[in-house]
Amino acid sequence: MFPLLLTSVALPLVFAPVVLFLSDRFGPRVGWIAAIPLSLSTLAVILSGSVGNVVEMFRWEPIGYFGFRADGLSVPIVFTVSLLCSVISIYSMPYMTHRLGKESKEYGLYFALYLLYSTGMIGAVLATNLIEFYLFFELMLIPSYFLIARWGYGDRDKISFMYFMWTHVGALALLAGILTLWVVSGTFDLSVLASTVIPQSYRSWITIMILMGLLVKMAAFGVHIWLPHAHAEAPTPISALLSPAMIGIGGYAIVRILMTISPELIGAISFQLSIWALITMVYGALMALVQDDIKRLMAYSSISQMGYILLGIASVQIQGVSGSMFHYLSHGMGKGILFMVAGIIITQVHGTRSISKLGGLARKMPITATAALIGFLTILGVPPTSGFISEFLIFFGFINSAMHPLILQKVIVAIGAIVSTALTAGYTLWTMKRIFFGSLPAEMAQVAEAPSTMTVPLIVLAATVIFLGILPDTVLSGMLAQISTMIK
Repeated sequence: MFPLLLTSVALPLVFAPVVLFLSDRFGPRVGWIAAIPLSLSTLAVILSGSVGNVVEMFRWEPIGYFGFRADGLSVPIVFTVSLLCSVISIYSMPYMTHRLGKESKEYGLYFALYLLYSTGMIGAVLATNLIEFYLFFELMLIPSYFLIARWGYGDRDKISFMYFMWTHVGALALLAGILTLWVVSGTFDLSVLASTVIPQSYRSWITIMILMGLLVKMAAFGVHIWLPHAHAEAPTPISALLSPAMIGIGGYAIVRILMTISPELIGAISFQLSIWALITMVYGALMALVQDDIKRLMAYSSISQMGYILLGIASVQIQGVSGSMFHYLSHGMGKGILFMVAGIIITQVHGTRSISKLGGLARKMPITATAALIGFLTILGVPPTSGFISEFLIFFGFINSAMHPLILQKVIVAIGAIVSTALTAGYTLWTMKRIFFGSLPAEMAQVAEAPSTMTVPLIVLAATVIFLGILPDTVLSGMLAQISTMIK
């Protein structure tokens, strides 16, 4: 059988030097060449998912074997990643032209790093081996660091260094847990670890190290310090990958690694995780409410949304965990829309990021305004968007875990989490009103809709969240089936 999964990982990697070589000839249009391998990777993932569970294994000395797995859990996640990478590569062309100017010689370097970054995310989701996962996990970090350091805004040197240090320390904690697993089991293979009994004396250390490493990547409260700075000041196309695609991979990895090894590892600290999730939800939403910078608002919103994912995982219920993974799709598509909307505003409204200086843009930018509304409703969890399905499953799963058996503390957390959605409604709807409705400032009278290379990616993502909201079983049935094998 043709190795579709290997192809989906290898194509962006192989094309990285190609776009670097061709950039002098094509300029910003080299983004079209970058979009080719990413689009083919998306197609390869869809084809792999259509034939059921697929595992491609390859010999790797001295580790043993490495490979790529497409199943009901990994396929929806990697589809989200590859689709976002594909459409944002097209969106990057007009945005980076605005950022760099048409005569810049840096487009090849930008898109080469972009493809390496995409490779890291795709490979991490599909990895079957923990060392392989760690290598791709680190590959996400290095090109994204350079993308922020070279083309970011504000004090980008300091911000990119902060981003690198926080996430690298988290990755080292993850590595400590992985190496401990190897010491007690003699393998890095997740399929073997699923049937390996972990000695009780090592369980707490392994859980804490892996969990801390992944929670840093998720930017849960307390280890979130890097995110508002990095996501707000990164080039907007990279913000649209950092927030919607990258940080959620931490949540996916908690499910893929810890729940594969033993769901009891999470079950033992379920209540503590749920408290952490609630604090993350509330803190991120409260901070989003007081932001005037549109990108910084989106960054704090992402922190809050990671709280939803963590709450579903903390339920250790099939519905709750499936809801959290489905929320990865919902948040990824919805927040991808919103960050791209922020970039459109920056390019079309003379670099303005201040929400208080905007207003009335719906009449000038109807496509952007419509997409923004769909993005906000997805984050809020309103039907018929996919966000409604994911949030319903998260709350259903967590309430079920609180009621059977009855645990009063968890019931209180569940009530707090549901009430906190009012904060999400507050910052999403208020932001929509301030940016797109009301009176149009006089200096924005000549503002026009963005070019199709920016609006079509919005339309693709908006159509996807509506489609998944109406027909969630397209991906949810396989997700539920896969997670039911992990949580007995």
